[in-house]
Amino acid sequence: MSQAYRHDTDRPLLGIALMLGFCAVIPLGDAVAKILSSRIPVGQIVFARFAVQAVILFPVALILRIPLRLDPKLLPLVILRTLLQMAGITSMFMALRFLPLADAVAIAFVMPFIMLLLGKYVLQEDVGLRRLGACVIGFTGTLLVIQPSFSQVGANALWPLAVAVIFALFMLVTRKIARDIDPIALQALSGGFACTGMIALFLLGVGLSLTDFDSASLPPPGDMDLLILVGILGTGAHLMMTWSLRYAPTSTLASMQYLEIPVAVLVGWLFFSEFPNTTSACGIALTTGAGLYAVLRERQASRVTGSVGPSPTATGAPASPQ
Repeated sequence: MSQAYRHDTDRPLLGIALMLGFCAVIPLGDAVAKILSSRIPVGQIVFARFAVQAVILFPVALILRIPLRLDPKLLPLVILRTLLQMAGITSMFMALRFLPLADAVAIAFVMPFIMLLLGKYVLQEDVGLRRLGACVIGFTGTLLVIQPSFSQVGANALWPLAVAVIFALFMLVTRKIARDIDPIALQALSGGFACTGMIALFLLGVGLSLTDFDSASLPPPGDMDLLILVGILGTGAHLMMTWSLRYAPTSTLASMQYLEIPVAVLVGWLFFSEFPNTTSACGIALTTGAGLYAVLRERQASRVTGSVGPSPTATGAPASPQ
């Protein structure tokens, strides 16, 4: 199975488009999860998120005849990726319970900067000054958006920081295996593994009286549709993210992810009447500008590499060192 995916050539513009789709869809799922987190245990929301993923993607994989058998060498990485995804999503849903949607997303957005460093020092990807500059500008904009109030929420304001670290590692692992397994198979298996893990957490939660991992009572019937919607949005978003990492290096996508912040602000305004002040608006402008700059740079780089032969991104390096 893995051999079929090793010959894919990186296509950075396609990777960017898929990451943009992820940035547009994931805040919608977060908004629905925020609504639910005030009514039911977070563990039940996480379980529904992965259960829907498994229910959707296992039949899709069978219909499309996508092999689900893993190379034994990939199994530990897939399990690690699943554990990281479980921890990251749980941390994000906890953050949404205590913080405004835009604030939670903005604080978590030290993640792309961490990804940039991981891409450079762990994956040995070339990171030029212009890419680094785009990420620094985007990070500066993020700082302007962040308006934490630790006096109001205390240590719960740290949940988005946990999200940042966990998902940076998650995306690093995803990049390692994205070429060797079909994204649908990867997400289907992750959904199954995560459901098994969540059941174990529920059993542990009952024994330790952990409120957020309480499975003693089922969610109200009126919330079942929202739980399914969380799963559908999360599954679609993370499929796009997985595909994006297959076609473009992490250093290319790092700046793009900052575009999730203005989307989160818009969703927060529409769902919860949360609207940024002048400082936050300036930060949003910086992050959006940095993301658009990354798109233009990759378009120019793809034209240059297309005229001189195969892109060096096939080996995991950026299309054009900057």
